[in-house]
Amino acid sequence: MSYEVLDKIVAIADDLRAGAEDSDSLGRLTDDMADSLKDAGIIRLLQRKKYDGFEAHPREFAETVMKTASIYGSAGWVGGIVGVHPWQLAFADPKVQDEVLGADSDTWQASPYMPGGVAVPVDGGYRMSGRWQFSSGTDHCDWIFLGAMVGGADGKPLMPPVGLHVILPRSDYEIIDDSWDVVGLRGTGSKDVVVKDAFIPDYRVMKGQDVIDGTAAKEYGVTETLYRMPWSTMFPLGITSATIGICEGVLAAGIDYQRGRVGAAGTAIKDDPYVLHALGEAASEIDAARQQLLANVDRIWDLVDAGKEVDFETRATSRRNQVRSAWRAVRAADEVFDRSGGNALRVDNPLQRFWRDAHAGLHHAIHVTSTTYHASAMASLGVDVPNGPLRVMI
Repeated sequence: MSYEVLDKIVAIADDLRAGAEDSDSLGRLTDDMADSLKDAGIIRLLQRKKYDGFEAHPREFAETVMKTASIYGSAGWVGGIVGVHPWQLAFADPKVQDEVLGADSDTWQASPYMPGGVAVPVDGGYRMSGRWQFSSGTDHCDWIFLGAMVGGADGKPLMPPVGLHVILPRSDYEIIDDSWDVVGLRGTGSKDVVVKDAFIPDYRVMKGQDVIDGTAAKEYGVTETLYRMPWSTMFPLGITSATIGICEGVLAAGIDYQRGRVGAAGTAIKDDPYVLHALGEAASEIDAARQQLLANVDRIWDLVDAGKEVDFETRATSRRNQVRSAWRAVRAADEVFDRSGGNALRVDNPLQRFWRDAHAGLHHAIHVTSTTYHASAMASLGVDVPNGPLRVMI
C-alpha cells in the first residue's frame, strides 16, 4: 500500500481547515475544497485501474477517510460516502461504467440507497419516481445510485418487495437546495433529491440482493479481491471511518485546547489528574475503535482473498464490530468535550464542530445498534435469522 492519496490529504490539511467555516455556512463543500479532494484522489481509491483508479486495499481507504475527517468532518464524510460508489460501479454493466467514467475518471457519483422510489417495469427498462433524503456531496456529483422498489402498473411496490439499485445521470434528478439545514455535518450538503418519471434502461439497474450477496460481481466476471468484498463490509466502511476520524479530530482539538487552559478552580489542566485521566482513557478508546474497524476489514479481506465464503454469521459479526467501533469512539469523544469547559461551545472553537459532526455521524442508519446486535447474537447461537429487518445491511 503506497498511501499516496493519504500523503496528499495531509499536504492540503491547512486548506481543508481554512475552508471548513465557509463549507458549513454554504451547507456543502466549497467548490475549491471539492476540487482539492479530486486532485488528491480520495474518490478514486476504490475505483478500477481501468478508469485511473487505485484499486486500493479497503484499509488504505479507511485510513485516508479517517485522516480527512480528523481535519474537517464533512470533507471526510463526503470522501467516505462518495468514495465507495466507484467500488460498486466496478461490477455494474460495463456500458454504464463507460458512461460514468469513460470521459472523466474524476466523475463523482452520489447516493442514497434507501428505497425512496418505485420503479415500474416498461419495455427496455423502468420508469421511476420518488424522493430520497441524505444525498451526501450531491452538488459535486454528476451521477447517482438510488434505491428503489419494483412496482406494479398501479405504481405501488410489489409484494413481497424486490429492491433495486438504479444509476441515473444528473439530468434525470433534481437536487432540493433548501433541504439540508442541520446541526452537524453541515458541509456535507446531504440534500434531498427528486426523480419525476425518469426512464432507466435495464443496463443501469442492479438488483439489490445481487449486490449484497455478491452475485452481481460474479455475473460480470469480476475476480479482484476488492470487488468481491461483501457489500455489508464496504458500504458502511467509509461512513464509520469518517465518524471515527471525526472523533480523532475531537481528541486532537481537545488536547490542543487544554494545553494552556486553566480550569474554573484555578488549576491548570496539565496539573488536573481527573481531566488527564479522562483524556487518557478517551484517547485509548478512540484508538481502540480505530483498530477494531481496521482489523475487521482486514479479516474479511483475508477470507475473500483466500477464496473462502463469508457466511451470514461472519458478516453479522463484521457489522456488529463496525457499529460498536463508531459508538465507542463517539462516547469517548463526549468525555473529551464534556471536560473542555464553557469556551468549547464557542463557534470559533473547532472543538464544538467536531463534536457536533461526530454525533451527526452516529445518526446514520448503518450505526443503529438494535437489529445488528440482535442478528449477530442470534447467528452466534446457531439460530436461523429470518428475512426482514434483522438482515438489513448484513
